[in-house]
Amino acid sequence: MGVVMTRPASPTVTPRLFSVQGALSQRATITGITDLVTELMADGRLSTHLQPLGWLRDGEVMGHEALLRGPQGHLLAAPDALFAAAASEGVSFELEVQAVKIALMAWHEQGQPGHLFVNLSAGALTALVAHPVAHGIWSLIRSHRLPTQQLVVEITEHERVADLPRLREAVEVLKRLDVQLALDDFGDGRSSLRLWAELKPDFVKIDKYFTRDIATHPDKVQTITALRRIAETFGTQMVAEGIESTEELRVLRDLGVELGQGYLLGRPQADAVDRLLPAAIEVIQSRQIAVLPNRPRQARHGFTLEALSQPIEPLPADATNSQAARRFLADEQLRAVALVKDERAVGLLNRQGFFNQYSRPYFKELYDHQPCLPFANSEPMTLEADVGLEQLTDVLTSEDQRYLSEGFVVTRGGRYHGVGTGERLVRAVTELRIEAARHANPLTFLPGNIPLTLHIGRLLQMNSPFVACYADLNHFKPFNDHYGYWRGDEMICLLARTLVTHSDPLRDFVGHVGGDDFVVLFQSEDWLQRVEALVAAFNREAVNLFDDVARQRGGIDAEDREGVMRFFPMTTLSAGVVPVGAGAFAQPEMVASAAAAAKHKAKQKAAGLHVEPWVSVAPTAPELVA
Repeated sequence: MGVVMTRPASPTVTPRLFSVQGALSQRATITGITDLVTELMADGRLSTHLQPLGWLRDGEVMGHEALLRGPQGHLLAAPDALFAAAASEGVSFELEVQAVKIALMAWHEQGQPGHLFVNLSAGALTALVAHPVAHGIWSLIRSHRLPTQQLVVEITEHERVADLPRLREAVEVLKRLDVQLALDDFGDGRSSLRLWAELKPDFVKIDKYFTRDIATHPDKVQTITALRRIAETFGTQMVAEGIESTEELRVLRDLGVELGQGYLLGRPQADAVDRLLPAAIEVIQSRQIAVLPNRPRQARHGFTLEALSQPIEPLPADATNSQAARRFLADEQLRAVALVKDERAVGLLNRQGFFNQYSRPYFKELYDHQPCLPFANSEPMTLEADVGLEQLTDVLTSEDQRYLSEGFVVTRGGRYHGVGTGERLVRAVTELRIEAARHANPLTFLPGNIPLTLHIGRLLQMNSPFVACYADLNHFKPFNDHYGYWRGDEMICLLARTLVTHSDPLRDFVGHVGGDDFVVLFQSEDWLQRVEALVAAFNREAVNLFDDVARQRGGIDAEDREGVMRFFPMTTLSAGVVPVGAGAFAQPEMVASAAAAAKHKAKQKAAGLHVEPWVSVAPTAPELVA
């Protein structure tokens, strides 16, 4: 188990930062009190809530994340309000230090339950390492004999790493003390692959964007897969944040993500826990595997930066701070705005950086009517709209990482065109650099042989019982020859839709082997009813693809394989079914061969359905029958 101290740094907090500042200013006007955070620290009224992190391989609790809280019912009860107020008072560093001390004490008082993750900004970490004794943290660790090998420092606010060499030195000091390192919110648009490569953290926490609804987003699955390869290269363990549904957890477990965190596993509370919540344990220990979503189409070719450009109306170069504040407050989603003169961008004003200045005491009184240009980046990254994303890969590891937090200017012919965000750029480049093979049938866009084989392999590896159903059309060639390939494609697409309609997308995998051959891997308990229903549904609908004469006759005249003209009945569906018990087959190819043999038996039967008995002992591989 472990404990982590979190300071939220999401850009979406910015509008709230300003509203909190306004509330503080109003209170200060009424009461004359402005040092609320300082008072809370002095009075010992801050506390820690603990949220568990769990191993996705077995459901054991690995540690906890410590979340700083203000007094219940207080204006600064929430952590974002608390840190915003600290920034206004100029005591951000002191609050970070206090948060670590509170976490360490909670860890000690609860018997040091596993790993303790304490979050620090890069600046705070370097300052602490430079003067380790002055702030009392190391003496606290020594006096209570806290095991440093179970302590993890989680670096937040990656975009503010102004002095990477100093940060590397600080990290080396931590490693000499057996303290581990983690990077927070990787992939949120502010994080850098270069930072990961240089610091080589023990843990990387993947931003919850990639966790949310991953069961239905193939691009997110491929992104997590790619990040796992990077993690293996650097010897890093991945933590998936924000897990809130059983479907998300099942996919992440099956993708090999080591650790997870989120409301499904455990909510923040005062006391550490020794078990994850039952719903999470059930998924982790279940032998049912996730049906990974399939990318229906290949990545778009000719994709340019134009697609990432947002046509945000710029401000004039001489705009005042007051005008800039009003513009940001009018649109909570606005991350940055360009300052333009003669259609040329002369600066890029970042929301968070601007409000960090604007919320300081007396700023409005002194600078409200002064130009905002001095607070903008006068040399923002500027890119032409027709630049291809693949050309931007090197940007991710460039020396200047400010564009990730501040955004960048998009131009056309040198003239201002719009603004792009680092978050969207990182996602787009990542997706295009992942293995983009479609692995899907070009007609139905259903998964093809490779993902089908991989899915069978995962089922066998988990010793999960399942049912393999091989579906094939009867008398399809005469139909295709008689009506042409276009109508033949309609028949195949009808079969694909029928199979998908009668399958559970979260349990059952539908694959298109090729031509009129399909395989469905059922994990649904009512698989037999589903197979019977889909055979009946297809046979009922397929009649509509024949003309009136054929429907009246019950079939068509067409040449057989020897070139002899003869009568063929209407196209119907045959399904061969092989229930597979745990340990029944060693290789995916054996499952496919057994299913194909069952399909051959089904085609010989008038009913069109053949079900083999449950296979629970590995048989001799049956001969593949076409």
